Amino acid sequence: MKDNELLQVGEPAGASVQCQVSPCHRILVIDEDSDLRLLYAEALARPGYHVDAAEDGVAGWEALQAHKYNLLITEHSLPKLTGVELIRKLRAARMAVPVVMAAVRLPTQELARNPSLQLAAMLPKPFYISELLETVRTVLRVTDSPREQIAPLPNWRSQPSAVSLWL
Repeated sequence: MKDNELLQVGEPAGASVQCQVSPCHRILVIDEDSDLRLLYAEALARPGYHVDAAEDGVAGWEALQAHKYNLLITEHSLPKLTGVELIRKLRAARMAVPVVMAAVRLPTQELARNPSLQLAAMLPKPFYISELLETVRTVLRVTDSPREQIAPLPNWRSQPSAVSLWL
């Protein structure tokens, strides 16, 4: 696979995805760390989400333009285009995709200065995979509601927990 290609997890190329969650949600994961991308994608594919992954902000932006996603999970410190720059482009294009930022150094001051970026949640790294899955379930439940509103989750954590990323 070339570096700029999307990683589609769980299914061979061209196969239809059998979703166990209803409706079938498509999630884009962007992280430059290939091990974390794979870990997140595999963990999200287990309950039946369709997961695409990209290694940098530019590849993520291209994927967002090419496909309709129900959720974006992104790191902030990305090559070529940071997470905040990517979200800025997403909002400027009026794409109402909810965003979860999963990062070691969350850009909290920059996000506070730019409320129009509208993050659905923040996950300080490291975190348990169960926290990722619960955050995804909660964000998708909120955005699937009749109001279709993208709003911060009421209890997103601001301090990282001392935990392992392993399942």
